[in-house]
Amino acid sequence: MNSEYTNSVLGAAALSCKDDPVEITSQTDANTIAECTTVTNDVIIGVNAGTSIDLSGQLTTIKGGLIVKNNGLLQTLQSSSLDTIGGAFQLNNVTSLYSLVFPKLEEVGSIDWTTLTSLPEPTFGTPGITKAQSVVVADTGVSNLDGINVQALTDMNINNNRRLARFSTSIKTLSNALYINANALNMTMEMPNLEWIANMTIANVSTFSVPSLKAVNGSMRFDSNYFTEFIASNLTEIHDGDLSFVSNPQLQNISIPLLTRVGGGVTIANNTDLEKIDGLDSLEDVGGAIKMRGSFNEIDLPKLDNVVGTAEFVSTGDISSSCETLEKLSGTVVQGKVTTCQSNNSLANNDTSDAGGSSSGSGSSSDDDSAASLASASMSTVVTLAALGGLVAAFL
Repeated sequence: MNSEYTNSVLGAAALSCKDDPVEITSQTDANTIAECTTVTNDVIIGVNAGTSIDLSGQLTTIKGGLIVKNNGLLQTLQSSSLDTIGGAFQLNNVTSLYSLVFPKLEEVGSIDWTTLTSLPEPTFGTPGITKAQSVVVADTGVSNLDGINVQALTDMNINNNRRLARFSTSIKTLSNALYINANALNMTMEMPNLEWIANMTIANVSTFSVPSLKAVNGSMRFDSNYFTEFIASNLTEIHDGDLSFVSNPQLQNISIPLLTRVGGGVTIANNTDLEKIDGLDSLEDVGGAIKMRGSFNEIDLPKLDNVVGTAEFVSTGDISSSCETLEKLSGTVVQGKVTTCQSNNSLANNDTSDAGGSSSGSGSSSDDDSAASLASASMSTVVTLAALGGLVAAFL
């Protein structure tokens, strides 16, 4: 049955393909809507619709969103025919859902999945979902997201998925923000095709790979990760924002050999296994301040030619030979001054506040400074999540 409306013999109260929204309260309702080829508006699955909803049939397109919220009963959701969701594929607080099967789904407006604590693995076909504007997967039980194969996104936020130990994605461009945090221990994150991104914040991963990355428009931040090295062999510029490596306890090597410019500040702090800064061979221009505090025995910035802000170099080890070179940059290369170049400072790893784009030097660390830094980080996370939530809401 391919008419605009379902069979009129069902009476005036029958569900219509053009209802705004289509509200499914049972599998019978789902069967009725599955006879449409296209649903014009949102499809909302009610909290008492049952444990299983199957939208398989003639239905190929939902122009609005497919939405399930605050549903503790639904256990399985599937469709063998649906290939397009024009709005949000929104699953929020669906705590009993353990089976999600959409073998033909390729295009969605956005993915917004939060608090799916029983879902082990969504099932998509080949190639899977190849078009979406944003992806949020948070607080779920998923161990595999391989069916999400989008090439271009505005935002991706993957956080607090306790079983997600590996995520490999074919994304090439990300025009707003990538946020990865607090997934499975020893999570491996692979982005082999990523060439351009606006902003990224990466935390709590053991491997992060971006071999094709050429440009970052905003900031690139790595906090509390467990990788031993970071290599971005093709990255040439961080245009407007900061480069930051803070509290990555196993990091031994930072290699960004073609990076010539950072538009904001450069912060490398409290990475206690990092003994040398020798992988920024081409860095010439820093638009903010430089702050390097750690357990170094060498800091080598051979091409550094312009620092708009201040520069600070402090180590628990002996960097006296490096200081001979770095201190000569004051007032010439460094437009402020070298605020500190100091060896054998036992407190070198204590101050992890961000140098950012400030043109003034960072003072000694204090409890107030540390608290402010933590508050700032927390607020940044809230703002990121709120922004993503607003973007998803725009589709509804």
